Amino acid sequence: MTEMLNLTRRNLLKTTIASGLAVTPWISQVAAALENPERLKLFTHGVASGDPTHTSSVIWTRVSPKNGEATLVNWELADDERFRNVIRKGSIKASAERDFTVKVDVDGLKPGQMYYYRFKADGLYSEPGRTRTLPEGKVDSLTIALASCSNYAFGYFNAYEVISADKDIQFVLHLGDYLYEYGVEGWGGEESKKLGREHQPAHEIVSLADYRERHGQYKSDPASRLMHAAHPLICIWDDHESANNPFLHGAQNHQPDEGKWFERRDASVQAYFEWMPVRDPAEGMRADELWRSFEFGDLATMITLETRHTGREEQVDYEEYLSNIKTPDQRQQFMDEVMGNPQRDMLSPKMKAFYKVHLAQSVQKKQPWRLLGNQIPMARIHLPKVNDIAAKQEDKTMGGYLYVGELDLPWYSDTWDGYGGAREHFYQMSREQGASDLLVLTGDSHSFWANELFDGNGHPMGVELGTSGISSPGDFLPYGETIAAEMDQRMANHNREVRWTDGLHNGFVKLTVTPEKAVADYVTVNTVTSTDYQVSLLKRIEIEKQGQHLSYTQGV
Repeated sequence: MTEMLNLTRRNLLKTTIASGLAVTPWISQVAAALENPERLKLFTHGVASGDPTHTSSVIWTRVSPKNGEATLVNWELADDERFRNVIRKGSIKASAERDFTVKVDVDGLKPGQMYYYRFKADGLYSEPGRTRTLPEGKVDSLTIALASCSNYAFGYFNAYEVISADKDIQFVLHLGDYLYEYGVEGWGGEESKKLGREHQPAHEIVSLADYRERHGQYKSDPASRLMHAAHPLICIWDDHESANNPFLHGAQNHQPDEGKWFERRDASVQAYFEWMPVRDPAEGMRADELWRSFEFGDLATMITLETRHTGREEQVDYEEYLSNIKTPDQRQQFMDEVMGNPQRDMLSPKMKAFYKVHLAQSVQKKQPWRLLGNQIPMARIHLPKVNDIAAKQEDKTMGGYLYVGELDLPWYSDTWDGYGGAREHFYQMSREQGASDLLVLTGDSHSFWANELFDGNGHPMGVELGTSGISSPGDFLPYGETIAAEMDQRMANHNREVRWTDGLHNGFVKLTVTPEKAVADYVTVNTVTSTDYQVSLLKRIEIEKQGQHLSYTQGV
């Protein structure tokens, strides 16, 4: 079923957004504020909020410096959108030390409340932002937008604008790949030149100055500004915030001539904390230990994972093994001893301890839902055979997919599939805390997913909802939409855990959770190469609790 929601893009600097969605007048107020050219020069990167607790929220902005001089920034937070009742205010200095970004952890707020905030410098106000705290007590409903893979080079962030305009959304869970590290000669470079959205700086980002500039480019995007102003973010990073496929001691996209890996990684982490609305590390925590727990009253707890920098062993390189796998026994040995090696971990001991404590608390409180903010696909997703498709391609191996499909191997070794032993241990940890009903929320893959999860013995472990890219394209689209659609169907037919997938569309997942069920709407935009677009509801699924397990109950 494809249901048109009739949201047609207008110029973001106009005072209204045409929409068939129920849009609050407030977001039009934000769009109108972006018309002021002097404000755009000073507050070039907008405002943002995030990392909410029951009594606090982080608010953020950046002031474009004049002659590199520090600037005093005033801030205020009100409980009304016209700022008639300012309940918190203060001042903070924007300086070169933090790239002229400012963050304020505003405390002493009421649980489950909406607040409005803005900044002022040199006599000018920023556009207003809206944030909220986590609810306490009885909670009847929670609505979260799942976003991932926002690649400036590949197109416009139209889905961000849709998220900003939706009055039902309370929080945005950004699952990573908030930005990409590539230069204009890298992935997406040709597309960016056609659209006039070339990455800045033009080269692959490596230094602290590089990462800061790239964050600034992404934050200056008009649709990004609207989304950040409209909703508080819960953020986790994936790989491209530093470099493609990192692990404990390096990354696939880091070469020796790019300097020392840890210096590059630390630069990317520093820029992330400067430019994102996340609370700075607590005492005793390293900056790379970015995991969190969020409690939504009696309804749900969300735990976010860190799977990139603190516990991950190096990914398996298929090229080192495929030529030596000739028989079914050799294939099984590879799956058991290499891909499934329990010594190859993904989570650090501290991450695991944190997870167990907060998962157990959720179970003890008898919350109906346990949400997991997870960067990369968790389900078993093996590649089906593509011999017939590959035979018609100029690249007869389809980038190696032919060999992986022939051997019925995991689609990628970078996902949880490439760490089968670690996944089994994770499931075991969850069961030991009394949880086999995980609702896993996943990004990374540029595809939509509705997956049912099972451990190695076939016991249910929950349901996984995967969101597509905000603008990054699906992996099979280079072979054409017909082949991409065929591959979606083959993936679902070939894998027990995949109930449905779509790699053709960009968009996000709108998840609404009530005590009785969870409803996932897969929302798509029909283009990212133009700011004139339409929005569709591609699919809706419902998930219900059945005892200690989740049941995927409906697909439309």
